[in-house]
Amino acid sequence: MRIYRKEGDQIQIIAFPDEHIQRGDYFLIEDAGLGKGLLVQVIDLQYANVPGILEDILRDVMTDGELAGEDVDPLNISSEVDALKDTRLAVCKIRGTITGEKDLSPTTSWLPSRTSSRIRPYPVNRLIMNGGKLPLKVGYNDGDPIQIDASGLDGGLNIITGRKGTGKSHLAKLLLLSMAGLGAPCVVLDVNGEYVNLHKSKDGRLSSSRLTVLAPRSGINFALAKLGLRTMSGVLSNALDLPATSSKVFSTIWRELEARGDLTLPSLIQTVQSWSCHESVREALISRLQVLLESGLFYDETNPLTEEKILHAIEGGGILVVNLKNQSHIVRRILVEIFLGELTKILSSNWLRAAFLFAEEAHLYLRETYWDDIITRMRHIGLFTTFITNQPDTVQETIYRQADNVFIFNFTNEHDIETIGKVAKSDSETIRSLIRGTPPRRCLLLGNVVHDLPLMVDIEQLDVRTMGETRLFFS
Repeated sequence: MRIYRKEGDQIQIIAFPDEHIQRGDYFLIEDAGLGKGLLVQVIDLQYANVPGILEDILRDVMTDGELAGEDVDPLNISSEVDALKDTRLAVCKIRGTITGEKDLSPTTSWLPSRTSSRIRPYPVNRLIMNGGKLPLKVGYNDGDPIQIDASGLDGGLNIITGRKGTGKSHLAKLLLLSMAGLGAPCVVLDVNGEYVNLHKSKDGRLSSSRLTVLAPRSGINFALAKLGLRTMSGVLSNALDLPATSSKVFSTIWRELEARGDLTLPSLIQTVQSWSCHESVREALISRLQVLLESGLFYDETNPLTEEKILHAIEGGGILVVNLKNQSHIVRRILVEIFLGELTKILSSNWLRAAFLFAEEAHLYLRETYWDDIITRMRHIGLFTTFITNQPDTVQETIYRQADNVFIFNFTNEHDIETIGKVAKSDSETIRSLIRGTPPRRCLLLGNVVHDLPLMVDIEQLDVRTMGETRLFFS
């Protein structure tokens, strides 16, 4: 390999036909005289446009099969020309300067020698786990196992996105099981019911994972008094769009019933019906309280789900799966609001140091909740969220800008690529070049987990019943 030229933050390298190179690969351009090297990443491959190549290719096409006889090439020129035809030009992004073997700095204010520098593949995984104490295997890069430091997921906001069927949920389950295996408390908002068997291997054996699955009428029911005014006000305002004026009246009624010790849905509805207020306020409250009654989430208040039960399910590496499958969008929104409120109370009370929330199919409920507030305050209360979605434009830009890690699978839609490229921790050119045409289960890792070095990874297989595959008729 040889350096061809540099333009801006890009270096172009000439690669000959016998040299293995592909998009996403890292190379170190070492300058022996300076004792340091330039770390670059291949983002695109092109043919080297050597003068006369087009003419020679056209001549080959026109004469192919038409001339009889034996070729005489005593100087072996034809093989040299064929090698020139297959010579590639690797467009590389400069990622920084390496001194020694592991010390990476963002300095790019120098250029290696064109004539004396040596270009060699660089195993970037040695930088990713540099000093890390919590290895988490995510897959392979060109056959080499890739481990990230699990602490890169701690204290941050993560987004997993890509087209459907590319492996988003598979990666989410891998991260979930790995984090729980390290003792992290985890909660999953499971829209499609695909996390309910993660404690079983593919052949039916039980694993060591501690999994608790809850669903409406199957472990999920609440008592209003246990939930509290703040959580229920959030449900009415954020999930059921209760106007602010009606919300104030609701708070007044709540406090009166709470003082009497009579906080139930029927008593709330009865009190609102006889309360002295404007008819529109009364109708707004009655209609929404009726929705809560019909949701089936408050059908048995003698054995309600409490913060203590949630805490017991997730502390010490437990996984709590909130199964939202076959629920209406209203019930989903109500449950998301309630669990966000309960987790906030648990963490604010310092019962847990932190918790990890996995929001599957986040685009189905992201806009209707107070996620923005949770994301803003999460570092302070200890709630660290991973959004999984195939519609990146449904995630608010403010959330993207706070993302610490982004895992991107294949996209072909320009709008989706542009949405991610604006705010992810990498330039849009790198993202656009690397994620196009990638096969299923190959993912681009960006952010803290890879020390801001974009890395292509073939995601590790899982020996569990993932249940997330697309159901096919012609299987």
